Amino acid sequence: MVFMSGDMSGDVAVKTHSGGVWKGLLRSLLGGESFFLNTFIAKGKGEVWLAPRLPGDISYIELRGDGVIIQDMSYLAHHGDIELSVAWRGFRGLLAEGELFWLRAKGTGGIWVNSFGSTEEVKLGIGEKVIIDNFHFVAMDESMKWRIRKFGGLKSLLFGGEGIVIEVEGPGRVYLQTRSLPYLIEVLRKFFRK
Repeated sequence: MVFMSGDMSGDVAVKTHSGGVWKGLLRSLLGGESFFLNTFIAKGKGEVWLAPRLPGDISYIELRGDGVIIQDMSYLAHHGDIELSVAWRGFRGLLAEGELFWLRAKGTGGIWVNSFGSTEEVKLGIGEKVIIDNFHFVAMDESMKWRIRKFGGLKSLLFGGEGIVIEVEGPGRVYLQTRSLPYLIEVLRKFFRK
């Protein structure tokens, strides 16, 4: 099992590695994750508890040779034969969240993702579409069609705080978070002003 942070009990050994220097650099510089990964190996009975950075749900996504695209702050851990890399979001990603890349997990096993607030899994059929506020996106199946686009006019972008969305087309699974971190930051800012 590979994960970012947490606690453990029992006879568990830890091995820290980069997963390959080039992959570690790409994951760190472009994907916003740590250069190093910790692998935990139980020598008998042992447990590992996962600890996300933000309060909210932890969801498990099973992979059977396929891949999933993950918003960088939502990756928590994985197990099995999973390769972590980066996925190109396109230049519109700069408008959406100021980032050009997402994380990609591909292989056989599973990953744990965390959300800010609750996690909602939305299953889309062939040709079904959903429009997601960019700050509510957690993950989606890599096989899905998606695009980052403008929603509404210039007025809603400048004054309404909306305007950039992710349009996703099925078939596949999309994972959403019920809370938005920028709104929390906006509320907290009021308490730290001098």
